[in-house]
Amino acid sequence: MLQRIVKPVMVMVLLLISHCTFATEGMWLPQLLSGLNEKEMKGMGMKISAADIYSINKGSLKDAIVSFGGFCTAEVISDQGLLLTNHHCGYSSIQKHSSLQNNFLENGFWARSLNEELSNEGLFATFIIRIEDVTKAALKDVKPGMSESERQSAIDKRLNEIRETTKKESWQDIVIKPFYEGNQYFLFVTETYKDVRLVGAPPSSIGKFGSDTDNWVWPRHTGDFSLFRIYAGKDGKPAAYSKDNVPLKPKYALTISMKGVKKNDFTMVFGFPGRTTEYLPSEAVKQTVEILDAAKVEMRDAALKVIDSYMRKDPQIKIQYAAKYAGTANYWKKWMGEMQGVKRTDGIGRKLRYEAEYTRLLNDNPALKQQYAGLLDSLNDYYRQIQPYAQTRDYYSELVKNVELFNAADLVISFLNQVNSSGAAQYTELREKFLAGMKSTFYQNYNSTVDHDISIELLNLYNKGVPETFRGGQYAEIWKQNNNDSRELAKVLFTSSLTSYDRLAKVLNQPYANAVEQLKNDPAISFAIALRNSFVDQVSRPLSSLQAKVNQLQRTYMQAQMDVFAGKKRFYPDANSTLRITYGKVDSYSPRDAVDYDYYTYLDGVMEKYVPGDYEFDVPAKLIELYKKKDYGRYGVNGKMPVCFIASNHTTGGNSGSPALNAYGQLVGLNFDRTWEGTMSDINYDPSICRNIMVDIRYVLFIIDKYAGCTRLINEMKLM
Repeated sequence: MLQRIVKPVMVMVLLLISHCTFATEGMWLPQLLSGLNEKEMKGMGMKISAADIYSINKGSLKDAIVSFGGFCTAEVISDQGLLLTNHHCGYSSIQKHSSLQNNFLENGFWARSLNEELSNEGLFATFIIRIEDVTKAALKDVKPGMSESERQSAIDKRLNEIRETTKKESWQDIVIKPFYEGNQYFLFVTETYKDVRLVGAPPSSIGKFGSDTDNWVWPRHTGDFSLFRIYAGKDGKPAAYSKDNVPLKPKYALTISMKGVKKNDFTMVFGFPGRTTEYLPSEAVKQTVEILDAAKVEMRDAALKVIDSYMRKDPQIKIQYAAKYAGTANYWKKWMGEMQGVKRTDGIGRKLRYEAEYTRLLNDNPALKQQYAGLLDSLNDYYRQIQPYAQTRDYYSELVKNVELFNAADLVISFLNQVNSSGAAQYTELREKFLAGMKSTFYQNYNSTVDHDISIELLNLYNKGVPETFRGGQYAEIWKQNNNDSRELAKVLFTSSLTSYDRLAKVLNQPYANAVEQLKNDPAISFAIALRNSFVDQVSRPLSSLQAKVNQLQRTYMQAQMDVFAGKKRFYPDANSTLRITYGKVDSYSPRDAVDYDYYTYLDGVMEKYVPGDYEFDVPAKLIELYKKKDYGRYGVNGKMPVCFIASNHTTGGNSGSPALNAYGQLVGLNFDRTWEGTMSDINYDPSICRNIMVDIRYVLFIIDKYAGCTRLINEMKLM
């Protein structure tokens, strides 16, 4: 009798676990919430409607969310176009305005009036006006048996027609993106504002507190925020930078809640997540965490050690390489967490069990079995075939990405190709433009000594990690000529004219024919060409052929999963830098045995981590003073200052700067990170340890008001 009772109870428990997992996982398209998610969201505590989140007929939450520079998210928090995003999202802009004499990275920046707000060339903010399903029209000419290139050509033709016939305003743009591995297509009508100015940023000792040690780590105590403003022409439309532009009057600005959050409170994160691959087969997940992540971590680990050693010794190098170091370290640490998280949650085992259930359901359905028989086995087999090529691709990518001399060589080669296409008569004009760009971008933050030492380490790892069969041609000859020694090769490479702006300018200021002849013999350019040719011939071409087959099978497998699990599971599309909403609850977690993490941190924790003079854990004197006096104004709670909190929202890169919203759609925090153990959520979301990390909005306001004294910004906002 006991067994008869236990079995149904266990089934119910499993169903409840499945439901809980389902309730917090997913990056959902906002225009589909009313049909897919609204009921569940309200059951979890949401007090607003799907129409309050996404509407094309009235101002809604989506009208306050922007893609910030194409790499982060930001939100409008005042009726004067004030934007809130992360400090690390604004870091590059803050850095460009910094110098040894006026170091905004170290000291912070606060514009005391509109006139003091700083322009940022190339920075933009994009709003989503509306989203439409164009799948039927996009796939109209797709026929069974088409090759991948034929299929894509047919789709591209239809997409061009859709763009031409879609109604929009003259200042608006159209973006069409594939979803579900190309089984569906959605169109986005957008508005992009290109005059975005820096308004305020705390010093890095607040905005980057904990720096690399605490990156991807909980508990966190980082005030990771910065403020910008969108400017428009006097007609309110997007316009290029002009001193005559005015602050944007937005369709919607977020209301800010001063209430904070408590455990199990409903939360939403609204933004532009970059890339996830949740529907990969087991072999792909295994390859990612056991082979590819390991290769990338190895390369970046070596580069970071070199940069760190120089940054600690030289203040100028610290400024030059601050953004580069942060960018390199970000995914280096993420990949390590991903490997550990998949292992901790038995992610590969979960995939195998999922595939077993998929196979069982498939075999129970004769029609689907006939359609998809052998598909999953074939896909896993192709991933096995692709492994050595994919591993070499990642080694190559990390080498050329982290040795800046190779970047410079690629830029010079592209410039010479441009001149060749335009004609030698255009050389002088193109040269001046190219040199100006190199001076203001590449060479402004370049140090050849640092780069030289990075090249030694990475060339050595590349030649150890990449199979000899993939290192052929002229590249192999150059390596052999330098005694198979990265140190000897680096010595030769860094005699290049590309190691400084002045040396490059001297070469290019010669007559065109002379400059071309000298650059042809430049060691860095010769090596970059040899390296690229070796990669293209030995790896890229065969990889492309295999990848096309993988893409085709992956698309079919995506559709197969939706067909096989129809009525049993909802499928959200993988992230692809389009507007999404994810929802969950404020919650603690236990990442490993005997370790339990609470869901809130306070300013007390900042002071506990404080190390005077340390580049990661120093604390500004004024913040210490405010803490000692417990002078938190209206932002503290019971004598404590909240700093950060966590929840089970499913986020990824691109969600940095996204607003954390409460059940009423009010701003309660600013998303900026994930817990290290949960970074594997890009391929293996697990509600037990996947947590996103947010700055409490009250800490943001406290820093703006009590620390910076920038009350003019507080006065713009609507505080509840």
